[in-house]
Amino acid sequence: MAYTPVFGNEPKKLIIPALAPFYERVAEPMAWSIFRLAVGGMLAYEGLPKIMAPLGQVGFVEALGFYPGWLWSPVLAAMQFFGGILLAVGLLTRPVALANAIMLAVTLWYHHAHPYGDALITQAGMDALKAGSEIFTPNGLVKLADGGGKFLHQVQEKAVQNSLFWTGGAFLFAAFGGGHFSLDRLLMRRQF
Repeated sequence: MAYTPVFGNEPKKLIIPALAPFYERVAEPMAWSIFRLAVGGMLAYEGLPKIMAPLGQVGFVEALGFYPGWLWSPVLAAMQFFGGILLAVGLLTRPVALANAIMLAVTLWYHHAHPYGDALITQAGMDALKAGSEIFTPNGLVKLADGGGKFLHQVQEKAVQNSLFWTGGAFLFAAFGGGHFSLDRLLMRRQF
């Protein structure tokens, strides 16, 4: 079965037309597979603590409006952990990726709509630090001079960026499938 590239690499549109076969047969399938492994692997990695404690997200899913939490928390854990594994190997890629993309889009919305705030340490905590606590270095006190607000803004920015990246990646696989080196193609001889 001939490989159909996800993105067109027509020789007449390339700066170096002779590279078209390399792009289509090596570079594109390899890059697509490595990216699929990264997205699926990170979903499984982040889902492992959730699968170990499947009811640990009850409060979070109920805060999002998903009731009952005792049902949706294990569903979230299974979808993220097992879905990540399925995505990494490219099995049932499109439906698994779509389910995880929707979950990740909700997570992205949550991080954007519920920022961490402006203070990590209360004023009483700042006073205690300034009084000479041995746990913090002088450099640590400088970084927390604003109560940790700058630090929290950096954490918030990273949370939004990570959620955006993983959401986009999952939607790409929902749209285009697992690619040439996937179990979908190997077992079913087509994209699921």
